[in-house]
Order: sequence, then structure tokens, then C-alpha cells
Amino acid sequence: MTTQVTMPALGENVTEGLITRWLKQAGDTVLEDEPLLEVATDKVDTEVPAPFAGTIRELLAHENDTVAVGDPLAVVDPAGAGEGPYADAPPAPAPAPAPPPPAPAAPPREPVAEGVRTEKMSRLRQTIAKRMVSSLQVSAQLTTVLEADVTRLARLRAETKDAFRARTGTRLSFLPFFAKAAIEALAEHPMLNASVREDNTEATYYRDCHLGIAVDTPRGLLVPVVRNAGELDIEGLALAIADVAERTRDGKISPDELAGGTFTLTNTGSRGALFDTPIINQPQTGILGTGAVVERVVPLPDEAGGNTIAVRAMVYLSVSYDHRLVDGADAARFLGSVKRRIERADFKVGGC
Repeated sequence: MTTQVTMPALGENVTEGLITRWLKQAGDTVLEDEPLLEVATDKVDTEVPAPFAGTIRELLAHENDTVAVGDPLAVVDPAGAGEGPYADAPPAPAPAPAPPPPAPAAPPREPVAEGVRTEKMSRLRQTIAKRMVSSLQVSAQLTTVLEADVTRLARLRAETKDAFRARTGTRLSFLPFFAKAAIEALAEHPMLNASVREDNTEATYYRDCHLGIAVDTPRGLLVPVVRNAGELDIEGLALAIADVAERTRDGKISPDELAGGTFTLTNTGSRGALFDTPIINQPQTGILGTGAVVERVVPLPDEAGGNTIAVRAMVYLSVSYDHRLVDGADAARFLGSVKRRIERADFKVGGC
């Protein structure tokens, strides 16, 4: 008795996958849940495990083939055939007709200049390219930037980070504080926790914040989602962000965890950039970029009504927004709320 292994469901709204590598070949034995092949989708690269143990009789799809969910991948003789509820594989098809004569050879390519390399982009890179261009075509995007003094926040982080790491095993960065401030600000400015129909006739506002976190991976930019982020405190956000970021970089995030975000946070400062103009993750209406925290000499008001010079920890905050729903004043008010919250820095960190 034989049965077919088919392309499994790969996540919400994912209808097909590209076979990037077979990990087993015809004649190999495979254990239940042992990785069988690697598949790339529009959202993530993942391994497909064997649904049961057995011996591979035939591979029905090959590397670089795109296979729809539910279509056959391989024929496998289950271990202990007849003991499980496996359906017989369909009979072998009739011999195919003789192939047509080969097409004329394509004209030779123009010689490539020395030092120039051309190669096909990965499936994920192609998807990122399409989505970035589509995002700019779909919505009217602008970016607003504010500067915040995070000296108090830097002091709070410095005072708590060692105990936090000892307690949780996770490094305490500025990101969970920025995330908490953004989530609280979204409650005041709901037009940035929303989406707009492409025909510009309806807007949907979300009560809960499902926070997307932009993660730099060797394969390209991915945005895993922290669900119900508003229910988490600083420690909960730090742990959740670290968890999804690590699993995304390791290729262990599931496709469903890369969908359903209502607002996105991108930490531009993680690589030392002061700020940028991030592109909205559709169909959201806003994305917050946080720059590097740097010490700068800035003027501060003194008691005499003048100014004094001091070294302060400063950061740029930038929000790209969809002008179809969000006006410039709305974006500025949102950033103002984030700025005031992180400058006040009265966050609770593990009871502190």
C-alpha cells in the first residue's frame, strides 16, 4: 500500500510553496515528523515534515517547482502498510507521448562585463520587492519626525538591565519601552491602528494592537507579530519581542505569526542609523521608526529663564502614515504622545 504526501497548509492566505531543497530522495526511509523538504513561501522559508513513517517510492515534484497546497509531493510506502488509514496512491499514469522536438536554442546572451554578476533574486526577496512597490502605489505615504530626550529612560534602563537579564535571561534594550509608548499612544490616536480599503471607501479601526516587529534576517526583512501587545508590560514585551525575533532569524517562525499585524515598529537605530522613512506594512496605516540613542550637547532652559548646555541622550522618532486616513497633524500628535511618554520614563520594570 502506498500513499501520497501532499503540500500542507502553510499559513493564512498562503496557497503555494516553492520547493527549495529535498532533504530525502527516492529509496530513503523517513520517520514521522522528520524533515522531508524545504519550502519557500511569500512569507517564510520552512521545513515540511513527513506526516508518517515510511519509505519514499517516488518524488512527484522537484526543486524549484511551485506546488499548490494540497497537491502531491511524493509517493511513500508507509511503515507497516495496511495498519493506518492511508489511501492507496492512484495507479501509475499511461506512458506520456513522445516529447516534441526541442525548440530552437535561445540566442546567446550579451557578454557580461568583468566584475558584474547577475542572479535571480530569492522568492522572499522578490516578495519583499513586490510588497514595497505595491505599498507605495496603494497608499499616500508621508513621514513625520520628532526628537525626544530619553536621558531619564537611559538612566532607568541602566539601573535595571543587569537584574532584568539575571532574572529573565534576556537583554533589556530600549525597544520594549518604545513599543509600550507606541501602544499607549495608539489608544489615543486610533487612526494609526487601522486599515483602509483599497477603493478608499471604508476604514477599519482595531481595538487591540497586534504589533509587528521588523526583523533583519539573512534572508531579508520579515515582520513577525506580537499578538495583543497592549496586554503586556515592559518585561512581557521584551520577552515577546526577543522570542519572535530569534525564531524569525532562525527560520522557525510560522507563517501565521507573520500575518495579522495592525501597526509596525522598526528599530532603525539597531544598526546606528539616526532615522529613516519606513514604508508602511500594508494594509496598516502607520509604522514607527526609532533611531539610535546617542548623546548630544543640547540647550536646556535654566532657572533664570535662559539656557544652559548639557549632554543628553537623544533619539529621533519617525512615523510614516497613510494620508488617506491620517493627516499630518494626527501623525504629529501621535509622535508627541510617544515622545512625552518616553521622556517621562515612569515605566515599571519587574516591579521596579
